[in-house]
Amino acid sequence: MNLNSAARELSLKIVYCGPPLGGKTSNVKALHQAVAPAHRGRLMSLDSGTDRTRFFDMLPMALIVPTPHQAPFTLRLRAFSVPGQLAHATTRKVVLEGVDGVVFVADSRLEETQANAASFSELRAHLTELGRGGRSLPIAMQFNKRDLAEIRSDEELEALATESLEPVFRAVAIRGEGVRETFLAIVAIIWARLDRRGQLSQLLGLNASDAADAIAHSLRWNLTVADCAAASVAQSFDLAREVGP
Repeated sequence: MNLNSAARELSLKIVYCGPPLGGKTSNVKALHQAVAPAHRGRLMSLDSGTDRTRFFDMLPMALIVPTPHQAPFTLRLRAFSVPGQLAHATTRKVVLEGVDGVVFVADSRLEETQANAASFSELRAHLTELGRGGRSLPIAMQFNKRDLAEIRSDEELEALATESLEPVFRAVAIRGEGVRETFLAIVAIIWARLDRRGQLSQLLGLNASDAADAIAHSLRWNLTVADCAAASVAQSFDLAREVGP
């Protein structure tokens, strides 16, 4: 997080992690399509040069967010997706440096259950090494590829969401389904955590819920925090819980 109070400018970094071919890049591409050209830069990809695997994708976004009682502020967002292949563990750790929030994109297929668990375990290990262990870093879980056969059932996801400390969302990223809800939820959680530590609402004039709604409005998305809560599995996205002690 980088906040320039004088210029009223906030910069946030969000990283999409998960197993290989789980849909991380599909999420970032869907965001690129969902954001108007006036609010986004070019979708940039850094290829490894040796195979089809990318080191990362990065989508920069910028928008002016109005507030009811203060001047508008500028929000700059960078959304990264990292490769899931085992050989790129170092790349994943490097991209995670300075991250403000993570979207973990799990593959809903039953055959990928072990790969999901291994990838999430590695993510936790990297965050601990970077001094961001425990619940200090906002994470949203997304189960992608809900349109395929032989996937984890809705009942399984509901049981997982009930036990999870992170909000859980369903998605079909290649069709853009669930992508905006997951993204807006992680932005709201980041805002809530920053507000608890640094009184962001006083500095910029919006609490987490109002900020997320204002950001969605600026993006011209017909979406609210309440919509995200309703879309989450077992209503696992509860911003009031994030704001609490």
